[in-house]
Amino acid sequence: MKRSDMPSQEPFVAPIPEAIADRLGPIVRETVFIEDRTFLIDHPGASDHLLDHPAVRDAFAKDEYMPYWADLWPASRMLAKAILHEPWTPGIDALEIGCGLGLAGIVALSMGLKVTFSDYDASALHFAAANARLNGHKEFRTLQLDWRYPPESLRAPVILAADLVYEMRNIGPLVAFIKKVLMPGGVCLLTDMDRVPHHALKELLQAEALQFTTKMMRAGEPGGRRMKGTRYRITMPP
Repeated sequence: MKRSDMPSQEPFVAPIPEAIADRLGPIVRETVFIEDRTFLIDHPGASDHLLDHPAVRDAFAKDEYMPYWADLWPASRMLAKAILHEPWTPGIDALEIGCGLGLAGIVALSMGLKVTFSDYDASALHFAAANARLNGHKEFRTLQLDWRYPPESLRAPVILAADLVYEMRNIGPLVAFIKKVLMPGGVCLLTDMDRVPHHALKELLQAEALQFTTKMMRAGEPGGRRMKGTRYRITMPP
């Protein structure tokens, strides 16, 4: 990303992988079941230990940063499931924002999409890229991106997002990002755990005249509790 592409506000830069590597603990390899398919996801085995790291504490003081990327959230499983049911055009570009460990983007790669994993945390991009390669994919991109401040030139026909509606302050920037970056005729798949701000999300999507449909989703670990959430399918008119 060129410096000239960046907005006037300075995007937040999260701790780099080397800064927190000593708190990640052993790496755990998990087999993730998405309907009749399986995917391998490596993730930190001691993600809760990150909260005490000085770099993470400093980042929280600056921007209320939390290392959410280090866990595989139910909404990511929901998004992965939703991706399987879309009639994709092979080779279409997809941008995953807040990619975390990269599950949704990896499922999109398996469906023939050209994926760019993006996250404002370089640690997440490190794991997402490694997980993509673990699942046999070599052709993909990574982008360190604070979606609150998208580059002027950034456009995508497909946007993928999971569990970004966890704070009210995220709603406005998220809808603005979708409206700015999603190309005409494009689709954004967004999944949420029906957290408190989800009513505000629906209201703002309607206020901004963005067309969308919703569908109830369930997902969870095999043998564990299944969580309920919502899939939003947001479309940009041609």
